[in-house]
Amino acid sequence: MPKNSEQLLLNLTHREALGRDDFLVTHSNAAVVALVDEWPNWLSYAAIIVGPEGSGKSHLAAVWCCASDAPMRTAASLNADEIPLLLASGTAAIEDIDDPSLNERALFHALNFAKQEGKYLLLTSKVHPQKLALKIPDLASRLMALPATNILPPDDALLRGVLVKQFADRQIAVEEGLISYILMRMPRSLASARTLVADVDRLALLEKAEITKPLVARILSQMESPDLFT
Repeated sequence: MPKNSEQLLLNLTHREALGRDDFLVTHSNAAVVALVDEWPNWLSYAAIIVGPEGSGKSHLAAVWCCASDAPMRTAASLNADEIPLLLASGTAAIEDIDDPSLNERALFHALNFAKQEGKYLLLTSKVHPQKLALKIPDLASRLMALPATNILPPDDALLRGVLVKQFADRQIAVEEGLISYILMRMPRSLASARTLVADVDRLALLEKAEITKPLVARILSQMESPDLFT
């Protein structure tokens, strides 16, 4: 195989479904989905979605942005002078308020502006506000006063659904038995499910092979021992 074959495979794209109907709802994330669906009847001017990397925070924030016509920014990219423009439509989503590069002054201004002007903010974070190491005490107090809804660790139903969706997004049909085989052996996170499917797809393309349990087992072994195939 030519040396650039792997690079060509890396350049291939796959369609990822990101609509509200494509988000898989189980006990793990039902409370956060309800939060998104309840807008604009929130009891607060702002709310926080809390969940680990790859848990679906950005997906749900994007769904909320579509429903509320809200722009989305990262906390690190905020500029205090641009807050009125950011909230011009009445809503905005700010992601990753746990980022060490967070612009605290800008976020504090955004919260104050939204509260005073009757706007809505949806924030996302990998950790609960009380665990944030913030330099502005008033910002910490303001964030801790907001409702924070957690995405719980994924249950089997959610992991199974994500595996099926990830394969389907890549136009790969897999048998139920293979999904069950993966589910029993994979690391218990949504990020691992996405990585596993991507690696399985890549290996099958590289070797022009069918996606079988032995092929999947090789990827699972590599996930347990990252240096195994280097």
